Amino acid sequence: MGQVTVRFVGGPADGLVRRLPASSDGTPPQRWIMRHPDGTGPVQPGPDHLYERDRPDDAGGWSMRFVRTDAYGVSE
Repeated sequence: MGQVTVRFVGGPADGLVRRLPASSDGTPPQRWIMRHPDGTGPVQPGPDHLYERDRPDDAGGWSMRFVRTDAYGVSE
């Protein structure tokens, strides 16, 4: 499994560019939950921000559009 570049559009991650896991056809996941902070440090994780795959862009990456924010763990 490879990776694909995505740009997050809208919501708290607006404009963030990141590499996500790609499926066998090169597309990013249908949905992605963005969590900040990521819960690896001493701070408790914040809310979940749900993004959905949108469309490929001109640079060969994809966009992920903001859907909604939920309390920690609700989007899973």
